[in-house]
Amino acid sequence: MDKLIITGGTALDGEIRVSGAKNAALPVLAAALLTDEPVTVCNLPHLKDITTMLELLGCLGVESIVDETMNVEVRAGGIRRLKAPYDLVRTMRASILVLGPLVARNGYAEVALPGGCGIGSRPVDLHLRGLAAMGADVEVEGGYIKVRTASRLKGARLFLDTVTVTGTENLMMAATLAEGETLIENAAREPEVVDLAECLIRMGADIEGHGTGTVRIRGKERLGGCTHAVLSDRIEASTYLVAAAATRGRIRLKEVEPALLEQVLAKLREAGAQISCGPDWIELDMQGERPRAVNLKTAPYPGMATDVQAQFTALNAVASGTGIITETIFENRFMHVLEMTRMGACIDVSGSSAVVKGVESLKAAPVMATDLRASASLVIAGLVAKGDTLIDRIYHIDRGYECIEEKLRQLGACIHRVPG
Repeated sequence: MDKLIITGGTALDGEIRVSGAKNAALPVLAAALLTDEPVTVCNLPHLKDITTMLELLGCLGVESIVDETMNVEVRAGGIRRLKAPYDLVRTMRASILVLGPLVARNGYAEVALPGGCGIGSRPVDLHLRGLAAMGADVEVEGGYIKVRTASRLKGARLFLDTVTVTGTENLMMAATLAEGETLIENAAREPEVVDLAECLIRMGADIEGHGTGTVRIRGKERLGGCTHAVLSDRIEASTYLVAAAATRGRIRLKEVEPALLEQVLAKLREAGAQISCGPDWIELDMQGERPRAVNLKTAPYPGMATDVQAQFTALNAVASGTGIITETIFENRFMHVLEMTRMGACIDVSGSSAVVKGVESLKAAPVMATDLRASASLVIAGLVAKGDTLIDRIYHIDRGYECIEEKLRQLGACIHRVPG
């Protein structure tokens, strides 16, 4: 099992390109199951989760062709199997996204209960209740979700009592081939949901209201192929911006959409960063100054993303002052705190909040990643620590960050990967 070794103490300085968003690419790949025509997906990040999704599609009988520019053409005309096996689904929670498209187009799907990061309860009951309201028969048996329908799904009014990104995406995809109109209320507003809707519209779907709390879908008998480039990864961009701020450095991000990061940029300005933006770039400069601690509370979009909470915890650990981080999305997302305290961070967790009292510097120690974003926060901690930090179980970070050590080296970091 590979590990990362980081020699801290260097202020990041330089320019990097932001990759395509994993959380946009995965549902777009699943959407290709809705048509027998080719769907070409561009700007895919080269990540383990993307590979897993392509393997899962291949297991269903879908053909994927990669061209010389690393765009992927997905051909789902010859689906041979309607079962997503446990061995693939257990490694990636987003595998549940094949459920809605398979049922909508083929009338049946069997998907293992999903796995992924152990950051708390993320039930799929809203997906299943939504499909049942659209006329499907749903049962959970032997660790598998089995959904069937005797005819086309029926349009329905679906109220989601909890905001769910994958639930909104799954039901939105299913509704594109349903008979009649579907209304999804209390829908997730995340940019990745909007990106999926734009892809579906290119395929011929009739969707309105994406990006608001109410999405209206008028079902079509069939969808066609399209070419779609996924949007930039706002979480990757946020991670590198926070890393530069924590190290008192400077960074320029290119191929990024600043409008997607308004909450993060506001907090970084509060921390003392000088920030300027253009149509497709962001520049942050700490001018060598120590960041100031910030208070942060996660919330569904357009609030502060839970996926950047751990990174800001790392920034507060070396900031001047005390900051309070409150997590409202997942109940078990402070697992990085214990590892940071091994490095000298002063953090007190009480319920859903972490009070972080900044220290002048951290000290290197062997630490272990517990989930995807926790691993990113430990990388940031390693960048600001004195000495060599060894991060174990980095397979988590490979699920969500493309070429992280190469990009950090472009910014001047001393980081390398070693075999376990």
